[in-house]
Amino acid sequence: MLNRLKQYDWRNFNYSLIIIVITLCLISAFTLKLAGGAEKGAGYMKGQLAGMILGLFIVAFLSVLDYHFICRFVAVYFFVGIMLVLMTKIPGIGTDLDTGSTRWIRIPVGDITFQPSELLKIIFILTLAVLFCKIRKQLDQFKSVLWIVLLTLPAFGAIVIQPDLSSSLVILFVMAVMTFVAGLSYRVIVPIISVGLPITLIVYWYVQQPGNLLLHGYQYDRVFAFKHQDSTVKRIVDLNRQQTSAVNAIAEGGLYGKFLKDGAKAGSSRAYSSVAIRESDFVWSVISEEFGFLGCCLLLLLFGILIFKCFQVARKAQDFLGTLIAVGVSAMFMFQVFSNICVVTFLFPNTGLPLPFLSNGLSSMMSSMIGIGLVINIGIQPAKMKKGGFTMRKAYSDMDHDVDIDFSL
Repeated sequence: MLNRLKQYDWRNFNYSLIIIVITLCLISAFTLKLAGGAEKGAGYMKGQLAGMILGLFIVAFLSVLDYHFICRFVAVYFFVGIMLVLMTKIPGIGTDLDTGSTRWIRIPVGDITFQPSELLKIIFILTLAVLFCKIRKQLDQFKSVLWIVLLTLPAFGAIVIQPDLSSSLVILFVMAVMTFVAGLSYRVIVPIISVGLPITLIVYWYVQQPGNLLLHGYQYDRVFAFKHQDSTVKRIVDLNRQQTSAVNAIAEGGLYGKFLKDGAKAGSSRAYSSVAIRESDFVWSVISEEFGFLGCCLLLLLFGILIFKCFQVARKAQDFLGTLIAVGVSAMFMFQVFSNICVVTFLFPNTGLPLPFLSNGLSSMMSSMIGIGLVINIGIQPAKMKKGGFTMRKAYSDMDHDVDIDFSL
């Protein structure tokens, strides 16, 4: 173990990522205290701080556990991840937490719930990265697309049937970005786009039709209400109320936010008090009203730096596997930040997707922390592994050779 630690290039340890994550978590804890008010605020804050501490331990552990070793068991992870997601459909095990979607597993010990789709996102990134390493020489052939589809469909399908459309879209986005970075041949991509684009447009039209078989009833209602935002029909107004209230809260924040004006005198005086689940998927409305436009810009800057740092690690990674994992984690963060804020600002239909490190929820926090730990580990890998002890040999020196990793102990 000591020899393995000595092999790492500790000069490249990404302390800036740790600082950004801690900053986001502390801002989240304070924001959740305001969002919960006198009744729930303290509980939200303590839970988020506990999640941050636990998450930092996970980051510390994964940053020194070689990601090549972790990837040895991706087949097991993938199977277990799919099974856990499917278990949410079993009565007595899965629960919907009054949301209409059975996305959580209730743990018998205490009042704890676990959202397995959050863990499956990370597992999918690792599994897809390993797959690309194995088929790298075949990326100019159409059969490589078949392998990618066969891996993506189980993860996508298991999440969709919960139903959880937003998380399933994360899977598709991560797959698309990793496929592009892996270097899928343009002679394969062009025909796929030529066929896929018309199909996508047809599906987009179809899901807007009443009685379509692709969306659940409440999902169609949200899409329909989103298309008719200006309607005065009570049913549509009620469907859009959460996002409308969130937009009002954002507008109330102004340039500097209300917190600088009156301190922590939150509660019923805040517009976000009428926003449902403001501690989770709609936490951006709380941030906007309390800290204003400038506060939001600061947070977007932090997210931008975090995603840029992850891509930077991907660019400097010592092997193809590390590059793909870091890119997958970057893509996951990028899509979730973009989609969450678009939903809160009424640019997308209402769908539940947490904001990394800011939304209340231990499952999302742990998934994000695992991603950060993997990225840090990729960044400190040495260019050449020493012989002896626990080694992960890189059998090529440039990006034109296939991957051959020695997992010998």
